[in-house]
Amino acid sequence: MLCVVGQCNMKEMIDKTQLAEEKQEFPGFPYEPYSIQIDFMNALYRFLDKGGVSMLESPTGTGKSLSIICSALQWLIDRNEKLNKSSDKVVVDGEEVDESEPDWIRNFTVNCHDDAKTNRKSPFRVKKEKRDFDARKEEEVSIRKQEAGDEANEQEFCLEEYESEEDSSSKRKPVGGGFYTSSEDEEDGSDEEEEGGGGGLKVFYCSRTHSQLSQFVKELRKTVFAQRVRVVCLGSRKNMCINEVADVLKLGNVGRINERCLDLQKKKTSLASKKKKNLGTNVKGGRTKSSSCRCPMLRKQSLQREFKAEILQQEAMDIEDLVQLGREMRTCPYYGSRRVAPAAELIILPYQSLLSKSSRESLGLNLKNSVVIIDEAHNLADTLLSMHDAKITISQLEDVHSSIESYLGRFQNLLGAGNRRYIQTLLILIRALLKPLATTSDGNPNSGNSGLDSGNPSKSKPCGGCSMAINDFLFSLNIDNINLVKLLAYIKQSNIIHKVSGYGERVAMLQKDPTAREEMSKLSSFRAFSDMLVALTHNNGDGRIIVSKMNSSTSGQKGGYIKYVMLTGAKLFSEVVDEAHAVVLAGGTLQPIEETRERLFPWLPSNQLQFFSCSHIVPSESIMPIAVSHGPSGQSFDFSHSSRSSTEMIQELGLLMSNLVALVPEGVIVFFSSFEYETQVHTAWTNSGILRRIMKKKRVFREPRRNTEVEAVLRDYKEAIESQRGAIMLAVVGGKVSEGINFSDGMCRCVVMVGLPYPSPSDIELLERIKHIEGLGDTESSKPCLTLVDDSYYSGDVREGFGVLRSCRRRGKEYYENLCMKAVNQSIGEAIRHAKDYSAILLVDARYANDPAKRTSHPSSKLPKWIKDHLIYSTKGYGDVHRLLHQFFKHKNVQKSS
Repeated sequence: MLCVVGQCNMKEMIDKTQLAEEKQEFPGFPYEPYSIQIDFMNALYRFLDKGGVSMLESPTGTGKSLSIICSALQWLIDRNEKLNKSSDKVVVDGEEVDESEPDWIRNFTVNCHDDAKTNRKSPFRVKKEKRDFDARKEEEVSIRKQEAGDEANEQEFCLEEYESEEDSSSKRKPVGGGFYTSSEDEEDGSDEEEEGGGGGLKVFYCSRTHSQLSQFVKELRKTVFAQRVRVVCLGSRKNMCINEVADVLKLGNVGRINERCLDLQKKKTSLASKKKKNLGTNVKGGRTKSSSCRCPMLRKQSLQREFKAEILQQEAMDIEDLVQLGREMRTCPYYGSRRVAPAAELIILPYQSLLSKSSRESLGLNLKNSVVIIDEAHNLADTLLSMHDAKITISQLEDVHSSIESYLGRFQNLLGAGNRRYIQTLLILIRALLKPLATTSDGNPNSGNSGLDSGNPSKSKPCGGCSMAINDFLFSLNIDNINLVKLLAYIKQSNIIHKVSGYGERVAMLQKDPTAREEMSKLSSFRAFSDMLVALTHNNGDGRIIVSKMNSSTSGQKGGYIKYVMLTGAKLFSEVVDEAHAVVLAGGTLQPIEETRERLFPWLPSNQLQFFSCSHIVPSESIMPIAVSHGPSGQSFDFSHSSRSSTEMIQELGLLMSNLVALVPEGVIVFFSSFEYETQVHTAWTNSGILRRIMKKKRVFREPRRNTEVEAVLRDYKEAIESQRGAIMLAVVGGKVSEGINFSDGMCRCVVMVGLPYPSPSDIELLERIKHIEGLGDTESSKPCLTLVDDSYYSGDVREGFGVLRSCRRRGKEYYENLCMKAVNQSIGEAIRHAKDYSAILLVDARYANDPAKRTSHPSSKLPKWIKDHLIYSTKGYGDVHRLLHQFFKHKNVQKSS
């Protein structure tokens, strides 16, 4: 058995006897499973039966996705069969029928059960498309005309009277905590009566990237579950929008795409509908008339229902399939896939859609008694926290301020007392937030008018920032007396964001500003402002406010910014755990699990956390992990922050690579700590001629910064390898190449990790997280043990950051090391993808080669067990490394030829 038994009481014991007693059959597995895959599936099945929180660790390339599919969906089917025996649910042809669906949907789905599910163009849909094609073309023309006419009247931007003291129950309740009064949900409101609550048992599977979700669907299609289970894949508007009329996708930015989509629906109500609403007529009845929607892809609700029926008829579809189906039917795949969710049994979606409460409510996802599987969970805590950060720049604050002042100047005489009072409050708040970011005429920060630096001796630092708790921040700006919760309610219910930004865009368009509508900068600025207000309502100890005055060269934002950094994810994660029957965290490397427990579910005792870990499927002779301490000329490798940029170090690395490309067949991937360092090395190699020497043996590719360019580079990289010439890829830790890309076989015969990719200690946000984690579990004092930047300016000096790390006793320092080694493990894990694969793994830095017995915390202790157990720590020099690699690849080539 290759199961790794837990240490101490952190991991639930899984012995051979227990597994034998509870062993399940998994007939849905499409191949002959390895023993570790059987163990993994049995462990997951048992954890799902028991419920609660569990963690399952299986190295990249061990068939983890397929094991999750066959175990979780087998459990789902078995559980439903058990429930059916004791329920009176309707069963048709041996299958449970969802009575919450309308009869025509149910009958259509059942009748089509025996049809080939890969038939993408059913006669039912083709006939409907042909009949409606001409009508839709005419409607698109009328939309453009209506759009031009609707915006002609400035009165549409005037706010309706708002009475702040009016009982909240008489006002429309905002949905999902958003700032765009439920327009997302209005599109689906008419369908809820048909679909009901959709309260059946569901499995929610989520991962980080679009490519990982697509890969999961491909694995699902290899199994019988693609036909047996109702599946839907949910994605973002950016990946699913097909509205070419309004050029939504050309906006590029995710936030702007979302805003434009909602904006197209916001103005859908015709003048007649507004009159009906004012007269108290049934609003819902008017809302469901899709002909008033300005988005042509949502004007026909009947097409949305057909889209749903088509998905239920077909086998599992990924996002690309859904987009293609939407284009064929000329209806929105984003909203169409959302309609399927209540009837689906397996819902595949990105992290953000499941972990954010507002997103779950907006999508209508109910986790009650269901199963949540979070894959690639190695950075779950940091991902969850970053989703709830908020940031606004000085230029955005100025944009919001000038927009509101302009709006007030135009409509002041038309606004009631309630609106004027709240708008004045908004202006006071914005001016207060601008104070700590203000600069003097000579360009230096001028915070003399702000309480942020009263009595602070560090005023001499012109560029830097300060960090403080929310309450201290509000007190320092004298805005602690403003009721932010009440102000947020006004923003949500009055629709002031769209009124003011819409008026501002109209003025800009009349002034013939060509970038006004494309950029939608005003709406984006308002979005950032409202997000910051939400952040300021969090509990005082949940996060920190950072006021940064960094120049554009260091922060990327001219004049500085204010940012809220969330520090604890326990409350956010508990919302998921409390609702779901079981929550499973899966990944290639989840160690150290104690840190994850403390940060995400500290209420759960260590001995109640279920944990399973297995070894790799590859034999030990198929990997060659070596710690490379010296280069070909004898230079010791030191890629620490102070030494890595030296000419000697970069040249020695170049000599190493010149030797490797002649020694290693096919593909080589080299990981650098950042894009900046990769650029520095590439430039130096180009100038010295080393790059030309490397290119004589292999083509050189570089990971692009733009995600849209990655696919083309990978395609060329693969073609170069298949052409027998070979290739080398210069990649970046944490980039697209290091996660979610399959580098099996010749795509990666050697992976080179350059140095230890520690994050920069000059990052004030990172330091705040380190300080918070250092204080976790402290019961002796409620005060934080570190006070570096609580009330003083921070210059961004690396030395000051290292000072914080040195002052840490254990947790903070360990978290910093874990960030580095998790990145290493994720990168080098790409080297091996299946049982017959083989690769060398070179860890290039003298710190990897140091004797582990002489260090309390050695990098190798955090490597995956399947690498750590075979790592060659010490060599006499590069000559030994060269000899070991030569023997390794010679032996593999002999095996390959035989």
